[in-house]
Amino acid sequence: MAEAGAAAVGLGREESGGGADGAGADPLLPPGENGVDTRTIRVGTRRSQLARIQTDSVVMMLRELYPDVRFEIVAMSTTGDKILDTALSKIGEKSLFTKELENALERNEVDLVVHSLKDLPTSLPPGFTIGAVCKRENPLDAVVFHPKNCGKTLSLLPEKSVIGTSSLRRAAQLKKKFPHLEFRDIRGNLNTRLKKLDEKEDFSAIILAAAGLKRMGWENRIGQLLGPEDCLYAVGQGALAVEVRAKDQEILNMVSALHDADTVLCCIAERAFMKRLEGGCSVPVAVNTLLKDDQLYLTGAVYSLDGSDSLRETMQTGVSYPHQNEDGPNDDVQHVGITAKNVPGQAQEAAENLGVELASLLLSKGARHILSVARQLNDAR
Repeated sequence: MAEAGAAAVGLGREESGGGADGAGADPLLPPGENGVDTRTIRVGTRRSQLARIQTDSVVMMLRELYPDVRFEIVAMSTTGDKILDTALSKIGEKSLFTKELENALERNEVDLVVHSLKDLPTSLPPGFTIGAVCKRENPLDAVVFHPKNCGKTLSLLPEKSVIGTSSLRRAAQLKKKFPHLEFRDIRGNLNTRLKKLDEKEDFSAIILAAAGLKRMGWENRIGQLLGPEDCLYAVGQGALAVEVRAKDQEILNMVSALHDADTVLCCIAERAFMKRLEGGCSVPVAVNTLLKDDQLYLTGAVYSLDGSDSLRETMQTGVSYPHQNEDGPNDDVQHVGITAKNVPGQAQEAAENLGVELASLLLSKGARHILSVARQLNDAR
């Protein structure tokens, strides 16, 4: 299958401009003393350097659209940031990196929150929605090698070389592909994990998301990109999401200008696939999407913990639909937690159905048993 992130097609996304006079902004956001531009918009984020960089990039886009609005960034620590001695898959909390941020959103302490989309569960708490999914960065996984292994690839590493990853999904796929390697948990933010790699001899290499490395300006550390033939990626990987209160129409309209239509459709399909499988970070579920020539291709797979048992299938659907006026009682319909009024509703439905149908196909072939065993074994580790 062709590499994700390749050709993209326009799907009715309207360009949103903005100037000091509010030109091009949503008509529900007029300039002047009653408009949103007289307020300070508080943006919630995690404290890590990567989270701040990602949030800054979203705020920069919003400032370009709404130059008269003041944006204030509110950083906080989450459960996932505090528990650093346990593998993510063992903690058993679905909202590891989002709960505290959502609590602040619910208490009106912030107006919107920026997340990595892959951190957001497929079912959001009542009252919240993903109001924007920004254009996706490269969703592939990357290998960062210990300095002594520069120039090598995973296949060229010596027998019993230790690879660091806290992801069951990555470990399951790579154990099957590279049986001569060993895999061990590694926790911490990007800075911490790179420091553990470089300053100790514990790991020959670590696996990280290429998107995070690029956003941090560390692309030069990528020694190998893992394409879909080696490692399918996580649901939503590489995309940023803006979560808002579902009934806060003003903020919802404001952030909706950030939606990237192609990314929205790919991620709706991926999230629908994950939701139907009832997957999460405690089981190895992986995807790859490609949008080309008005066709959305979704590859999805499930794995046993050691990668010896797996199911993988690809399906496709057409997503070329006109953008209709969908105002009315269903104008804020959500698709796996995403509200995207500026993306054709029929295209979103097609993407969601694609994810559900692919998951159902895998379930009919025994995916539930594979995931059930994987979950039990992970709990027993």
